[in-house]
Amino acid sequence: MSFGQGGPAWGPGDSGGTPDWAALADEAAARSRKKRWLLIGGGALATAAVVAIVATAIVSTGDSKNGADGKSASELPSAQTLPSGTAEPQPSFSSVAPPPPANPHDFISSAKKDKAPLSADTLFPGKTLKMGDRTYTKGPTARTTDCAAATRGSLGSTLTSNGCDQVIRATYVRDGVAVTIGVATFETEAKAQRAKQQAGIGLSPLAGDGVPGFCDGGHAVCRNLANSHGRYAYFSISGYTNGKSVTKGDKNAFAAGDDLAEFTFRQIVARGEAQAQAAATRAP
Repeated sequence: MSFGQGGPAWGPGDSGGTPDWAALADEAAARSRKKRWLLIGGGALATAAVVAIVATAIVSTGDSKNGADGKSASELPSAQTLPSGTAEPQPSFSSVAPPPPANPHDFISSAKKDKAPLSADTLFPGKTLKMGDRTYTKGPTARTTDCAAATRGSLGSTLTSNGCDQVIRATYVRDGVAVTIGVATFETEAKAQRAKQQAGIGLSPLAGDGVPGFCDGGHAVCRNLANSHGRYAYFSISGYTNGKSVTKGDKNAFAAGDDLAEFTFRQIVARGEAQAQAAATRAP
C-alpha cells in the first residue's frame, strides 16, 4: 500500500505496518539533491546576467575613441582651440618726446617774447601793498616813453643810451616814509643789466594824490637802489615826507625801500611764469 509520491513508503511483506526507513531516507536525500541543484543553477544564471550587464556597460563607456558624452575624440575641442582670457587693451605711447616746458625767464628776457600787457596797474595793482606785517598805501602812478623825463642827473642819459623803451613809476607811503619805485624796460636782458651797472642816483620822486613832495631840492639825504631782472631795470628812492634825512641806521626808510624792490622783483617774475603757463596751455 502506498500513499503516492512524497508519502511514507511501506516495505513489502511488512505486515506489521512498519515504515521502510531506508527507502524514506533515500527519497529525502534525492529531494535534497534536486533542490540544491536548482539553487546552484539559479545562482549561476544570476551571476551570468550581472557579468553580461557589466560587460555591456564597459563596452558602451570604455571606447577609447569616444568622449564621455559619446562624441568622438576628433570632435572634442583641443587645448589649442580653447578660448583664452579676454585680452585687455594695452596703452599706447607716442615715440615722439614732448617738448620741454617753457622757461619763464625766457619770456621776460626779450621784448620779442614778452607780449603780456604792461602798465602801472599790472605792475602795481590795488590801492595798498602788504609786505609781512607792514602795509603801504599807494599814491600816484605815471608812465612815460621819455625815459629821461622820469629821472634827474646822469640816470636819464644812461637809460637813453641803452635803449630804454619806457619808465613806469608808483609811489607808496607808510608812517611818514615815501618810496617811489621806477621800472624801465629794454629790448633785451643785456641792455637792462648794462643800464643797472651804469646807473647812478637819479630817479625822480613822484608826489601827488595826497603824497607831499619828498627828496627834492637836494636838502635831505635819501636812499637810492638799482637792480635788474630780465629785460627790466628797476630803481627806487626813499625818504621822509617831512624832509628829514635818511641815516644808515634808519630801519623804517630801509625797510620801505627793500619792500618795494622785493615786490617789484616778484611782479616781474610773475609775468614770466604767467606767460610760460599760457604757452604750455596753447601747445598741442
